[in-house]
Amino acid sequence: MRVTARQILNTYLTLTVLSTFSFSFIWGINTLFLLDAGLSITEAFAANAFFTVGQVLFEVPTGVVADAFGRRISYLLGALTLFVSTALYLLLWEIEGPFWAWAITSVVLGLGFTFFSGATEAWLVDALKFADYRGTLDAAFAKGQIAGGIAMLIGTVSGGVVAQLTHLGVPYVLRALMLGLTFLVAYALMHDYGFTRRSGASVSGEVRGVFSSSLTHGFRTPPVRWLMLAEVFVAGVGYYAFYAMQPYLLALYGREESYAIAGLAAAIFAGAQIVGGFLVPYVRRAFGRRTTLVFFTYLTGAGALALIGFTSVFWMALVLLALWAVVDAISYPVRQAFINGLIPSGERATVLSFDNLLSSSGGVVLQPALGRAADVWSYAISYVLGAGVSLLALPFVLLARRENAVSDATSGEGK
Repeated sequence: MRVTARQILNTYLTLTVLSTFSFSFIWGINTLFLLDAGLSITEAFAANAFFTVGQVLFEVPTGVVADAFGRRISYLLGALTLFVSTALYLLLWEIEGPFWAWAITSVVLGLGFTFFSGATEAWLVDALKFADYRGTLDAAFAKGQIAGGIAMLIGTVSGGVVAQLTHLGVPYVLRALMLGLTFLVAYALMHDYGFTRRSGASVSGEVRGVFSSSLTHGFRTPPVRWLMLAEVFVAGVGYYAFYAMQPYLLALYGREESYAIAGLAAAIFAGAQIVGGFLVPYVRRAFGRRTTLVFFTYLTGAGALALIGFTSVFWMALVLLALWAVVDAISYPVRQAFINGLIPSGERATVLSFDNLLSSSGGVVLQPALGRAADVWSYAISYVLGAGVSLLALPFVLLARRENAVSDATSGEGK
């Protein structure tokens, strides 16, 4: 079947918009939702940590599913799993369920996201190659980030406003409905171009070789290994910084029931994703190497987080949040283009899932730790501590730069 790169990109953007819109309906009020269900600050971030535990446990196995049986199957399983786990979240909120039930459901929620994580990116890269795409991966990922940012902006603002006008449970109902629509659209439009299912593949057989594959093409490849290790610190702090911003902004604003203000934090992050996506092609040209750009964005992001902790002014916290989010949005497509340029197609989803596993492992430890710091001291101190932790990523980026990887140089590539 003939397919053009434009068709592939349009499908990718459509799925990105639908999935991100459905996910983001609750992102602006999720921490408030957990606190409203009777959890303490520490328990709320522990529940988020169990979500990342689910990602750590299932990233590689679901990557195997995508590499062995197809990216489309993995994507559809992700939509279905998230639908079920979202419904369970709503039920636990209604009955003010015990923490252990929140922990289990959060693990299932993490499972749902792992079906998406490596599969979607692997599907795009392989399908574009199949369609003889002439552009750069940076540009393709940036377009997806812009589309996702627009969807997140609309979703988070809508979720916050809906919660303000009704109650905190309604955004979860709407999220479940949108996940159902996402499943139907993916079933109709998503096909595994450029991917060949492995003959006689079985999950048990593939799992036996998955760690060897992940190590060979991921952790044993020095430039990939160093960026993977750097992301442990950056992503781990990022998980906390995003979700802690909801109650922190409400405290600075002085009105703890203003859910629309909580949604504003996620909306700013979404807007930054759009701006960052637009800036990627231009900023990339200013840096001869991708690792140099990643180093700069990580350093700037850590500085913004530290300043968020030092300010007590609401609008200044918003500005710093936007700065942190923009540099994060610039770094992601560039980092992913660097890594994908070093991964063979047959192991792409698995290695990308292994990458997500490592970054999620940082969230497992750092979210409850920083949440405890906020409980004992304050949110401000937890942000300063988070900034210090994220700086630990910088030596690993320098090690990746020293490897002079073929995907590091940006000169001579298409725009």
